[in-house]
Amino acid sequence: MNEQSENAADPRLEAGRLWALDSLSLTDARITPIAGDASFRRYFRIQDDYHSWMLMDAPPAQEGLTAFIDVNARLRAAGLHTPAIVHQDLSAGYLLLEDLGDDLYRDLIKPDTVDDIWPELFDALEEIAGSVDPLGLPSYDAGRLQQELDLLPDWYLARHKNRPLSPYEQQCWQQLCATLIDSARQQPVVFVHRDFHSCNLLRTQTNSPGIIDFQDALAGPLCYDFISLIWDRYISWPRPQVEHWMEQMRRRLAPGIESATWIQWCDWMGLQRNMKVVGIFARLFYRDSKLGYLEMIPRFYEYMLDTLARYSQFKEFHAVMQEPQCVP
Repeated sequence: MNEQSENAADPRLEAGRLWALDSLSLTDARITPIAGDASFRRYFRIQDDYHSWMLMDAPPAQEGLTAFIDVNARLRAAGLHTPAIVHQDLSAGYLLLEDLGDDLYRDLIKPDTVDDIWPELFDALEEIAGSVDPLGLPSYDAGRLQQELDLLPDWYLARHKNRPLSPYEQQCWQQLCATLIDSARQQPVVFVHRDFHSCNLLRTQTNSPGIIDFQDALAGPLCYDFISLIWDRYISWPRPQVEHWMEQMRRRLAPGIESATWIQWCDWMGLQRNMKVVGIFARLFYRDSKLGYLEMIPRFYEYMLDTLARYSQFKEFHAVMQEPQCVP
């Protein structure tokens, strides 16, 4: 099937292509799909012989653009590198964006390169926490944290593993959730990207890193974006290395907080996020028919087990998650 036929079979793509060409005053351009995220948004690279742009297709019935535009402006106002908005059509659900390229940190971060790469990403984390305005963003409040945690028993255990919690285990679960939520709420409130990891960061020619997929930002716990980076989807780090990085970020973000308190904040925030991720990946598979996410669960499950084992408060739930019928 040629490009013209493909576009005819995809009315939104064809409408977006024509809008982009008109906005750029071009008569023709190449259009190439780019791997997207877990939402209904789609991305396409539009190129002529000299320039390149990104077309975001966000169907208005499923994906609004207001949050993306607002958060983009907040990050750029703080000097961070997010895609400049070249043209926009909010009613149709299209944005034409600066193309930040394909040089993902996912492909750059290795055991022998991480110590050279981390400083620029830690700089960005420090800038996000210290300079990006969180005022008016939705709050990462107790209700939202609990909703995210409940994805684990609802979608992973009950749906994927057919292993619902017993009444006693439900009590243990609620105690664990209350502990994690209280810890998160003790932290200073800052701008939270909410998905600050190597797939959403690009090395750019100037002002690296380029930052994408930020539209779900919230006002929330100080260490959240940091733990999103170190408990990575593609590579697991030795605990001594993780604690070394925790101490580096404590000195940058919370020098007045004792090291032991900061480590616990990071561990428990990481536990909340990793539980959420396991639940979300199961939900994406069963509810949204998005294949490929189940195979990513084991790494996050191991992160979860490792943290549960470190704290006696969580021993009952750790035992549940170690059962053969629960493990991926």
